[in-house]
Amino acid sequence: MNRTQPKRANILKMAFAAAAAADPEDPDRPGETFLLRSLKIAGVVALYWFISITMVFVNNHLLDNRDLDAPLFITFFQCAVTVVLCWLLRLLSSGCPGWVDFPSFKFDPKTSREVLPLSVVFICMITFNNLCLKYLGVAFYTVGRSLSTVFNVLLSYVVLKQTTSLRALLCCGVILGGFWLGVDQEGSGGSLSWTGVFFGVLASACVSLNAIYTKKVMPAVEGNIWKLSFYNNVNACVLFVPLILIFGELGNLARFNRLLDLPFWGMMTLGGVFGFAIGYVTGLQIKFTSPLTHNVSGTAKACAQTVIAVVFNASSKSLLWWTSNLMVLGGSSAYTWVKSMEMKKVQEEPQDGAKEKLLPPGGKGSNVAV
Repeated sequence: MNRTQPKRANILKMAFAAAAAADPEDPDRPGETFLLRSLKIAGVVALYWFISITMVFVNNHLLDNRDLDAPLFITFFQCAVTVVLCWLLRLLSSGCPGWVDFPSFKFDPKTSREVLPLSVVFICMITFNNLCLKYLGVAFYTVGRSLSTVFNVLLSYVVLKQTTSLRALLCCGVILGGFWLGVDQEGSGGSLSWTGVFFGVLASACVSLNAIYTKKVMPAVEGNIWKLSFYNNVNACVLFVPLILIFGELGNLARFNRLLDLPFWGMMTLGGVFGFAIGYVTGLQIKFTSPLTHNVSGTAKACAQTVIAVVFNASSKSLLWWTSNLMVLGGSSAYTWVKSMEMKKVQEEPQDGAKEKLLPPGGKGSNVAV
């Protein structure tokens, strides 16, 4: 039998076509070795941990300054840094399109008004979050701000009329138990701040509301998360100005003796840069792993963050205190796993139903799931 040998030109065309089909930005592209893939994932996860943990400690350092009681101004400045970084990246993307990839957009007052409801929730979230960190410290911060999952279930039922499975509710019960045990143990140790707990609960509620409103206003920014971040922070900067005046923080700033010190403004800018960077590395970690792995990584990071804070402050914590942290982290991880399994099951059900409704050969099928 004679076999037709492919021409050299055809072989080259096939090779170039295969190379063009492989997306250089795709972390799962063919030809990448397991070792290289593992090193990339490890590098991305390590970067996420570094930026997230450093951001928490930098913010705690700024907010714990006894000479400057101006949490609203600190949060306002970090929002302003994010706006400036968005503009700089947009300019760099226009001037160096091959080096910097950032969406091109112009400020639109109409879009800003559409994003405004989310911005109100956003400033409440970051303000309460920083106040929780200010009064509770890094060690108890994870437990103090642990009710986001519980509020997510509650608000999903109240606002979206979405029910939650029994397994997911049991996970929320574990989180609630860990929260109350942590509050009890922190109180027994004499370091509990009920003001910090109050702000932690409010921050948890606002985190859930922020997720709901984000989905609602996404169409206004064409689904672009960086565009949403820009408008959100622009609105926040405007909304923070009257709040700073009302709460008298300008007077606190005037009395601050390090207002002209470069190291102070360096730390302020660093906090804003890390606040901007956390959005990027979060998306990067999800891209190179998965949403489930990202949540597991976040839980492990919170555990490491707590241990670092306890060691750094040379604190002595009881076994029950550590148990409360493990309950919160374990319940959160279990909830994430349960929800991911439920979503996977829902996605697979239409496909199974479609297979049962296969038409005879030659028939025209429908794209509508049965």
